[in-house]
Amino acid sequence: MAQDLYAGSNETTEGKVFTVTGQDWDSITEGLDDVAERVVVNMGPQHPSTHGVLRLILELEGETVTEARCGIGYLHTGIEKNMEYRSWVQGVTFCTRMDYLSPFYNEMTYVLGVEKLLGLGDGDGDDGVPEKAQVMRVLLMELNRISSHLVAIATGGMEIGALTVMTIGFRERELVLDLFELITGLRMNHAFIRPGGVAQDLPPGALDEIRGFVSLMRKRLPEYADLCNENPIFKGRLEGVGHLDLAGCLALGLTGPVLRSTGYPWDLRKTQPYCGYETYDFDVQTWDTSDSYGRFRVRLAEMWESLRIVEQAADRLAKLEGAPVMVADKKIAWPSQLAIGSDGLGNSLDHIRHIMGESMEALIHHFKLVTEGFRVPPGQAYVPVESPRGELGAHVVSDGGTRPFRAHFRDPSFTNLQATSVMSEGGMVADVIVAIASIDPVMGGVDR
Repeated sequence: MAQDLYAGSNETTEGKVFTVTGQDWDSITEGLDDVAERVVVNMGPQHPSTHGVLRLILELEGETVTEARCGIGYLHTGIEKNMEYRSWVQGVTFCTRMDYLSPFYNEMTYVLGVEKLLGLGDGDGDDGVPEKAQVMRVLLMELNRISSHLVAIATGGMEIGALTVMTIGFRERELVLDLFELITGLRMNHAFIRPGGVAQDLPPGALDEIRGFVSLMRKRLPEYADLCNENPIFKGRLEGVGHLDLAGCLALGLTGPVLRSTGYPWDLRKTQPYCGYETYDFDVQTWDTSDSYGRFRVRLAEMWESLRIVEQAADRLAKLEGAPVMVADKKIAWPSQLAIGSDGLGNSLDHIRHIMGESMEALIHHFKLVTEGFRVPPGQAYVPVESPRGELGAHVVSDGGTRPFRAHFRDPSFTNLQATSVMSEGGMVADVIVAIASIDPVMGGVDR
């Protein structure tokens, strides 16, 4: 049959493949390299694969990505500008909503900047932030690191079809959110860390719940290693994908697990300590593969280190029972005496009774601080913290008034997204999702 289609030709047909029209397939494909068609497609915005509202503009040649660009701004909230129209304390309720997976870190970097302008030290008696408040801050941040990394691993697993990883990841995250609700009254967007300390003390029984969580997590974290670490399918999807070496990370200003997956142990908790981190015993976790698999292993290892810090913080809090959690200066301290009730966090009944029926001076002070706020000396400050995604910093500027003149955040999700093109170009379409998941961007922090 093939010889009949090639009627008039003396060329043998052995070893050739013909189309239905009788054409030789090899001769058809010979010149395609010169005229290959490149297609531009949109990937997203789609949840969860492109993290909700991230748009990727991909230029494809077949299944190969030749160019990748990020389209951001779909979640813009104007948080930084809105903060200029609120008091210094009210600013916390805005910035906590930026990176909604790690709200305590947003609050922490902003508050540290305000405290630096106020001249508040750490644990300096009446003139500084109380020791108990600093320990509570560390406790909440490390619990938050665990919950954030659980979401990164869970959603990253789901995006490549590992649904069991998704299930157990969110199972453990719910336990952390339960602790947040117990301590702050809210599961997210807490506004709990305030200039001068924290909103309120630990409720009764909180330390027992925290220790129970640490004990349980030490039993459950090995499940992630059993499911993923040596799983040939999991490793096949992650190893060598989204590769970016140390030189590339430094050139783009990348931080967090993306940087530490190159083997470089840069962690602000060690290199530029804050909140007394230098007094805690923990190790900076690194990997040496510079790829998506390495970033997964770094996050998994960091959860173990966070459990160590949480346990140490709980032991310290047990010795600080009854100690203050807010600076003694009543011109700065938030006037409300808060309590957790059936409707969440609000003024305690004793405080309402005091300001409404016992002391006119207390009512005036409460009203003035709530409506106007305290004044911050003129100046500017930048105090970064090590969030689950890398260096998160707030540049806070004061003109001497009762509200920020300017507040601008250096969010690691925004900076780390620069790596999208270098990680994706030259790879396959299916690997783009893996590369983005390994960066772990939160678009609320990107768009702000």
